[in-house]
Amino acid sequence: MNGKIWTRALLVAAFTLAALNLRPAIAGISPLLIEIRADLGLNAAAGGAITTVMVLCLGVVSPLAPVLARRFGLDRTLLFALLVLAAGVALRGADGVWCLYAGAVVVGTAIAVMNVIMPGVVKQHFPERVGLFTGVYVSALVAGAAAGSALMVPLAEAYGWRLATASAAVLALAAAALWWPQVRPGGATGVGAARGRYRRLLGRRMTWYVTGYMGVQSMAFYIMLAWLPTIFRDAGLSAVDAGNLLGLTNFCQIAVTLLVPAYAARSRTQAPHAVISSLLTIAGFTAIMIAPTTVPWLWMIVLAMGQGSAISLALLIITLRAPDPASVTALSAVAQSIGYVFAAAGPVLIGLLHGLTEDWTLPLAVAVGLSVVQLVVGALAGRPAAESVRRVSVSS
Repeated sequence: MNGKIWTRALLVAAFTLAALNLRPAIAGISPLLIEIRADLGLNAAAGGAITTVMVLCLGVVSPLAPVLARRFGLDRTLLFALLVLAAGVALRGADGVWCLYAGAVVVGTAIAVMNVIMPGVVKQHFPERVGLFTGVYVSALVAGAAAGSALMVPLAEAYGWRLATASAAVLALAAAALWWPQVRPGGATGVGAARGRYRRLLGRRMTWYVTGYMGVQSMAFYIMLAWLPTIFRDAGLSAVDAGNLLGLTNFCQIAVTLLVPAYAARSRTQAPHAVISSLLTIAGFTAIMIAPTTVPWLWMIVLAMGQGSAISLALLIITLRAPDPASVTALSAVAQSIGYVFAAAGPVLIGLLHGLTEDWTLPLAVAVGLSVVQLVVGALAGRPAAESVRRVSVSS
């Protein structure tokens, strides 16, 4: 019995640490964007493109994840992705613009694979506690983003931005070491989806509702992640305060992302949850647009509640709308591939709008409008699963 408890505890710890790696490599860029741009001579659009490259990879590379899962199994694929992530983070911190963007591609590739397979890992290892462990997964994801954004400025002040951003490699290697025991010698259990599964998925309206919700809420999230520290700094706050505000919103999301999936999973419909989360996001962006320095900590808490709920609901809906790890992996690949390609345009679009207007009003108004669209597609994706993705045979 003690052996089983220890094995289960190790699995939960390894799963949580792996999830912690999903955002620090991305979140750690935005608090240092001014320093990176100054060092490398990048304009606003090129600076936003660092995040965009990584987010674009989350979409473009996502279809590769089910292929790897089918060939090597979920556990081996996750281990491989963690090692690739560590290599990409190290490359990104090397000297030169080429290394910065090449490393961003490698980082985005690794995280893309992890993003797609993690809902399948939940379904495979915790089938009776999907809501709880979706919450654990998303809370760890958000905690990683919070730590990444909060620690980057102090680390950069002590060691420079290159070593600061490369420090995320240590976390990835630690997660790989802890996940290693989950990889059984000689036993890759393939769970990937065949082509026939994708054809059936693409023919269902629910797939497109889920994909739209994933894409729109992701675009809003990455706009916040890429530009809010700069917005606050331009409004007169210090680099440390701006980074701390981003860290605050990420830390506040932890409780929301832990509680919302566990609660929403017990409901027949997740539509009301999606609507409320979108209204909070609208309120947060609107307040920052109108009065960014009045009570910025309050605005970021409201935004945290909205965006934390939205991402956890998006991933929960993917897991609930499919009955087994193979179906979850397939739906996750479709939703995240198309959704993140769409989301990748957000940081660059905001950078271009700011460059044209030399002001943050129009970019933040776009974020508000995007959140209104999120409300609509979230309500559709969260409806009772009359058209939920049903089990499709793994064979073509």
